[in-house]
Formats: sequence, structure tokens, C-alpha cells
Amino acid sequence: MTTATASTTAQAARPTAVPGTAPDTARTTVIEVRDLVKRFGEAVVHDHLNLDVYRGEVLSIVGGSGSGKTVLLRQIVGLDRPTSGTIRVFGEDLMRLDAARLQALRNRWGLQFQRGALFSALSVIDNIALPLRELRTLPDDLICQASLLKLQLVGLSARDADKMPSDLSGGMIKRVALARALALEPELVFLDEPTAGLDPMASDDYVALICELRRELGLTVVMVTHDLDTLVALSDRVAVLADRKVLAALPIPELVHIDHPFIREYFLGERGQRAMQALAVAPAGPQSGEA
Repeated sequence: MTTATASTTAQAARPTAVPGTAPDTARTTVIEVRDLVKRFGEAVVHDHLNLDVYRGEVLSIVGGSGSGKTVLLRQIVGLDRPTSGTIRVFGEDLMRLDAARLQALRNRWGLQFQRGALFSALSVIDNIALPLRELRTLPDDLICQASLLKLQLVGLSARDADKMPSDLSGGMIKRVALARALALEPELVFLDEPTAGLDPMASDDYVALICELRRELGLTVVMVTHDLDTLVALSDRVAVLADRKVLAALPIPELVHIDHPFIREYFLGERGQRAMQALAVAPAGPQSGEA
């Protein structure tokens, strides 16, 4: 993608990884979560949860309904505070940062919300430009040029720039939200249910886009998803949330051999087996003597 290459010259030294393979990055830790506890009143969502994310990988987070996937994501990006424990991103302890330092750190990552979270009163180009305008460091003509590049980066054209969010299809909303997440040339991108609500063709196109951007930009990606096809197509490792902890964070071929009810239900069902055929993954069936 020539646009991506042209817009990321400054990032050329960043390690890249081939989608679907373990990243060869000497396991540099980008995110470190230790002993995370999150309570809402008497309800405990996370109980001494631990997780690492390594530079250059796509780590997906899965779990049952109510397991706290999005709650975990919101804590990692600083939108919610944990009850206790530590979260380090790029080596910085989020709980020890003042507002200015936290904002500076946030500028190093991008976040795509599940439903896009575009501002309905702003055009496509103004939605993408918003993070750059908030920096107050560039003239508006340069901001507009940079935003148009990001629009093209995600497969849309200048003809879409003046459209309003209400004029966009679901797939276009996802792409504009992704362009906004990439506006500040982040090293790290968070995707919350990136293919939710898309038809199969649009979902496949979006997965292909993420693969291409990951390769071109050398991104580290943390993704919350329930969609098995997306999970299999993009993930280097999958972190399973169960029993209020990260049960395991492994490549899928290793993960499927763990004997746990959620893993059996999620990966060994008909849909799970079908999705994993693309990886030639052969999960172990029930052990001898199991019902």
C-alpha cells in the first residue's frame, strides 16, 4: 500500500510481524498487567488478573458474556481505574501519571470503539482530524492533508471526506473510526469488536485491511472480539478471560488443548472447528472416559 508506506516513513525502524505468525521481536513487553482487581460494588470482575502484550503481535481477548473483556480494555487505556493492581504501558505505570503525562502516553496509541463512536455532528474528515486538532501543534491545512491520507489508508477516498456519519454504511463507519485511531501515527492500536455488525463480506474485507495495516505500519494490536473467524485470521495469541482471570494467553493451536469448559465450548463447537480449519488446527476431543 503506497499511501501507508508514504505516511509512515518515521516508523520504518519499528519491528513488523507477518499476520498469523509469532512476532520476532525479542518479546519486548508493551503492556504489563499485574494483580489487577476490579470491583463494582460487591461484584468482582477481575481478581488478581495478569497479562502481557508483546511488541508487534496481535493479541486477542475472548471470554464469555460478563467476563469483563471491555472492562479490561477500558482499564488498560486509562478510561477506568482498577480497584488495585498495576498497569504499565510502554513501561509507564498508568496509576502514577498526572493528567498531562497520561495524555502524552495516550497519544502513542489509538482506540477504535465497537460502534465507531463517530461524532454525528462532524463530517468524516473532521472526525479523523479531531485528534490532530486537539494537539494544537499543526496548521489546519496540514491537518486536513494528513486526515485525507488516513482516509485513503483505510480504503476510502477523498469523495467520502465531506459525508456525515449518518450517510455511511456500517463498514464505512468502522473504517473512518480506524482512520481516526491511526491519526497520530500510533505504535499500539486497541480494537473493540472490530467486525461486530458487519456482513461476512464486509468482515472479510475489514480483516484483510487490518492485516495489511499491521504489516505496513508494524503495529501492536490488542483486540476484543467474539467472532471466531476474525480471531483465527488475525491473532498471534489469544487471552482467555475466565474465572475472573486470564486463564491462558497462547497461540490458538496450543490454547485449544487446555481442558476448561469455556475453551471446550468456544473452540470445540461446530463453528469453532470450522473456523480453525483455516489454521489446520486439530483440537483434542474429549478425553477417554469423558461424557
